[in-house]
Amino acid sequence: MTEFETELANLIADELNLQDLDRSAITAETPLYGDGFGLDSIDILEISLIISKKYGLELRSDNPDNKIIFASLGNLAAYVLLQRSK
Repeated sequence: MTEFETELANLIADELNLQDLDRSAITAETPLYGDGFGLDSIDILEISLIISKKYGLELRSDNPDNKIIFASLGNLAAYVLLQRSK
């Protein structure tokens, strides 16, 4: 994983109190929903707020690419980095 993916994984785990999450098993391909992080739609909304506050970008619920963006840790990290560089 990249340094940013690790940072983002730790941020998600810490902010959502995912104490049972095996952080050593997390990879860029780890799904955010279901297996992997085990998040639900409310958790995804919380992640959006956390990212907005920490990185200064808005993740909108009406973005047609949300399924792709939130499919995995790597996808989310890539999207955040891309938006921050604009």
